[in-house]
Amino acid sequence: MKILLLSPYPPYPPRGGGVMRIYQILRGLAQRHTLTCLTFAPDAAAEAALAPLRSLCRVVTVRGPAPRSALRRAWTTFASPLPDMALRNASPAFHAALHDLVARERFDVVQAESIEMAPYLMSLSSIDGASSANRPWLVLDQFNAEYVLQKRAALTDLRAALTFSNPVRRGAGGVYSLIQWVKLARYERAVMQTCDVTIVVSEEDRMALERIGGTRFVVAPNGVDTAFFSRAALAHEHRAPLSFAVPTLVFSGTLDFRPNVDALAWFVDAVLPQIHDRRSDVCLLAVGKRPALALRRLAEQGRLTLTGEVADVRPYLAGATVYIVPMRIGGGIRLKVLEALAMEAPVVSTSLGVEGIGGLRDGVHCLLADAPQQFAGSILRLLDDPATRRTLGAKGRELACAGYDWETIIPRLEAAYH
Repeated sequence: MKILLLSPYPPYPPRGGGVMRIYQILRGLAQRHTLTCLTFAPDAAAEAALAPLRSLCRVVTVRGPAPRSALRRAWTTFASPLPDMALRNASPAFHAALHDLVARERFDVVQAESIEMAPYLMSLSSIDGASSANRPWLVLDQFNAEYVLQKRAALTDLRAALTFSNPVRRGAGGVYSLIQWVKLARYERAVMQTCDVTIVVSEEDRMALERIGGTRFVVAPNGVDTAFFSRAALAHEHRAPLSFAVPTLVFSGTLDFRPNVDALAWFVDAVLPQIHDRRSDVCLLAVGKRPALALRRLAEQGRLTLTGEVADVRPYLAGATVYIVPMRIGGGIRLKVLEALAMEAPVVSTSLGVEGIGGLRDGVHCLLADAPQQFAGSILRLLDDPATRRTLGAKGRELACAGYDWETIIPRLEAAYH
């Protein structure tokens, strides 16, 4: 088949959740299909970094998207009927490149990666004379049930504002998320009714999107390259897990992503002091690019350590005394959890942090805890019990290999196309 994939950002190098998913989909589909990737690239350096991807597929780049100021976003929050995510990647140049490609070539499938690229799918559905018989099959790869994410963010921020925990900032964030929640529910419904099929990453997301009017779904979860994310691969490369001088709790992810910022801020404020009451030697390490101002301030206060972007996260995951997933906002399946499980890291997570990972069992593959005292207690238990850490790590890898290797996920996409 001829497939055109629309990416909101360069899908190489594969670092970060969304980038990793897009890259693995490209890599998997390119083995049996003719693939073109039309992607934004912010600058010449990002375009050059895509060179390894060109061995897999044709890559067409459009410079952008243009940044949107906070003032502009605030204005459209109230003035536009569209959610912020539908406006984020608006580009006449990308629109022209897409329609030029579709006019010159016949593609069997055009697939948009994330709701940010949905406007381009909708533009194809509205071509004069377009029908499912004479246009490409339109597919949306929906990373999250986005309205659910904004609903959770709104409720979290508004509750915090009511308890006078930074009421101005949290209150403003809650109002923003409340507006986006309403807009996204309406917009996601319209997009799903336009597309031929929506790919979702979990049954939970499928049910959430069904509730607002979606119908045609295929579940293709996030996955992990278990051959690469393995202690054996590190050993083969003559590398080793990082050896920390003190017991170290590790968190990884893009550190300006709102759910990750909320997770770390909550953990530092509500959980870490309880751990330090018993174990003052424990260190918290946050691995990831673009740390938000709130996290940089916590680092300046000595409450956590930031690594910034790293070339390879695997030594950090493998060296973690405990890997933490203190998520309170979000949806889908988090790639970072699958990577940690594949690296045999002992994981402590909130229930929300592992939402959508089918087959995962508390006490077998990880420890689950939602209240601060329970979360701290689970970490303290593992700090004192190396045998349980090893057992959880081994079982976690078994789960990742059995159900979440990309080699088992790509065929689900192909089945949807056929």
